[in-house]
Amino acid sequence: MFKRLSKLNGNTVTVNIEGEDIQVAVGETVAAAVLVHNLGYTRTTPISGATRAPLCMMGVCFECLMEIDGLPNRQACQVQVAEGMKIRRQQGVAGDE
Repeated sequence: MFKRLSKLNGNTVTVNIEGEDIQVAVGETVAAAVLVHNLGYTRTTPISGATRAPLCMMGVCFECLMEIDGLPNRQACQVQVAEGMKIRRQQGVAGDE
């Protein structure tokens, strides 16, 4: 389980993760917010449906792909949170229906 090293003091924004509104620090990445929120996984693989979660936190591994504000295939570790942002897990390959 991930946790913040210090309490949220200062500027925060409200984001919606899988239908739940949560407060996160301004400047935090979506991946960090998701890990602290204990979502468990960010996406599933297209072939086996295995779950994946953020790994490298620097944009190399692509394990953190999520749907952010309705746009699929966003690297959660590369996107900073914004007020009112809607964050959802990505199931398989987005747009490959």
